[in-house]
Amino acid sequence: MDTTVADTLIGTTIDGRYRITGRVARGGMATVYTATDERLERTVALKIIHPSQAANAHFVDRFTDEAKTIARLTHPNVVAVYDQGRHQGLPYLVMEYVQGRTLRDLLTQRRRLNPVEALAILEQMLAAIAAAHRAGLVHRDVKPENVLVAEAPSGGVANLVDAVVKVADFGLARAVEASSADEGGQLMATVAYVAPELVTDGHADARTDVYSAGIVLFEMLTGRVPFDGDDPVAVAWEHVDNDVPAPSGIVRGLPSVLDDLTARATRRDPGARPTDAGALLAEVQTVRDDLGAANVETALLRQVPPSRGPVADATTIVPAVGAGDRPNWARLPNQAPRGQQYTAGRVPRSRSRSLGAGADRRRILLTAAVAVMVLVVIGSTWWVTLGRYTDSPPMVNMTRAQAELYAQQNGFELLIGDGAYSETLPKDTVVSQDPPANERIVRGGVLTVNLSLGPERFAVPDLAGLELSAARGELEQINLKLKEGARQYSDTVPEGAVISSDPKQGTQLKRGATITVVLSKGRAPIRVPDLTGKNINDARGELARLGLTAAEVYKDSDQPADTVIGQNPKPNTGATKDDTVTLDVSKGPPLVTVPDVTNQPCQQAKAALEGQGLRVRIDFNANAVVRSQQPPGNTQVPPQTEVAIQCF
Repeated sequence: MDTTVADTLIGTTIDGRYRITGRVARGGMATVYTATDERLERTVALKIIHPSQAANAHFVDRFTDEAKTIARLTHPNVVAVYDQGRHQGLPYLVMEYVQGRTLRDLLTQRRRLNPVEALAILEQMLAAIAAAHRAGLVHRDVKPENVLVAEAPSGGVANLVDAVVKVADFGLARAVEASSADEGGQLMATVAYVAPELVTDGHADARTDVYSAGIVLFEMLTGRVPFDGDDPVAVAWEHVDNDVPAPSGIVRGLPSVLDDLTARATRRDPGARPTDAGALLAEVQTVRDDLGAANVETALLRQVPPSRGPVADATTIVPAVGAGDRPNWARLPNQAPRGQQYTAGRVPRSRSRSLGAGADRRRILLTAAVAVMVLVVIGSTWWVTLGRYTDSPPMVNMTRAQAELYAQQNGFELLIGDGAYSETLPKDTVVSQDPPANERIVRGGVLTVNLSLGPERFAVPDLAGLELSAARGELEQINLKLKEGARQYSDTVPEGAVISSDPKQGTQLKRGATITVVLSKGRAPIRVPDLTGKNINDARGELARLGLTAAEVYKDSDQPADTVIGQNPKPNTGATKDDTVTLDVSKGPPLVTVPDVTNQPCQQAKAALEGQGLRVRIDFNANAVVRSQQPPGNTQVPPQTEVAIQCF
């Protein structure tokens, strides 16, 4: 859509309901406007697809289907879809209008975010994507441009911890990817955030979104993407060939748990990542808890009165702190700074000794309290950072029974995930685990394992009689691809529908396999006439006039010779010019061998001849003996041939 058309649309009312009030943004696939829903009196966002995409019928169909699916996805962190339709042939969506900016705008303004802000935004992003994953949807294009940060109740988007985050463009991403399958299979994703499996084989699942979310986290923490360059193809392959670097290697001082979290989400092997956005969300929440605990411990350490040397370990003795060394707000009542004398009079020696002894006891008690606090802090720090953790065991390749027994013996809680297909591991063998082997896990924590479901196979459905788009949809639902083969005429299958498929119905195939379908061209233009019962010469002439060729097969028959007794194709079947029609032609009734009845009684001879299907004429004396016959004995004659016998 060019600028002129976009400006013209401002002020237009679509479908008598949505009055466009301004343009928000223009992207590669669509333009977004603000509009007033005059029926409900609210501001909405209206996205109109560009004409270049509207010309792709497959894109439009998929876009419409995905819009309906997203409209049923209700979640506070998902941009709601209210309505969809067409305006001047261009599909549009009516969506929730979010008052705020995109995460891209915020990163452009601030370059990078602090860890607390980054995790707060990532949590809400993952909550939205996890809701989609539970509904069977994959976003496929998670990036800052598709993350909206709404104004916070506490005062604008500057307070990112309290801001509301919403994820947009689920349906558009899937529709674009689906339409690209017919256009050379080009990569339809933003290369800075694309997962390796999308680059290598075009496959996307929930773990693909996990990878992209990990790249967004990396960018929020560091202010840059891990791989960049002028050649998009080269950048895409960087994700395949290289691991994402640790954020702390770019921004010093970032906690190592953020490095671990980023590495877990962006592993190049999809099986080593969290299984979906919900699993990654749980890890993010754990990291936020750990960072929060670390901040509390840091605050406690800062509250310990300063010693005259560093606290090295749990055995360090903290020297006593004199009253005169305390700041004013920390002094006990009646404590004067060092060197200050009483002005109300001289203190008696006995009282001075008493006060000195009390001060010593207070110093001892205070020193002991400080030492205990230091020990508690050090012990707590050790427990929070190291003591309560152990290494997760290697469980891949264990059977389910072995994994359950190991977890029970070592005090872990074992959860069985949804499973994953494997070409190499037998069914019910651990194919992946979370966390992976040798990573830090709380003692007695939860280990989630996915068991092998065996090889992933999909049965070819019955496609015969389906229209092309319906057949394609059937295959896409089970992760198979459709390829159009040759078209053929058919008397029974309507034009454009599937006649047959290769491989055939019921064949078990791997994900992404291609099925070639033969489509009907409808009935052939020539109708084959009914030629049965006609003489072969007449049949040949009739076929020649229609532009068809006769092929003749002669067969025994009781019909007269040269009579057409059958044909293929059958009468009224469709045919094209120069097609061959095979005609079965009668050779006439089979010949009968005339018995030799000479010297037999005349009546006996008559019965023998009639028994062979011949007619008999008796000459002279019917009660005499046959002296001659015509035709002679052992002669081949047609059935019902008359045989004359002379009896005397």
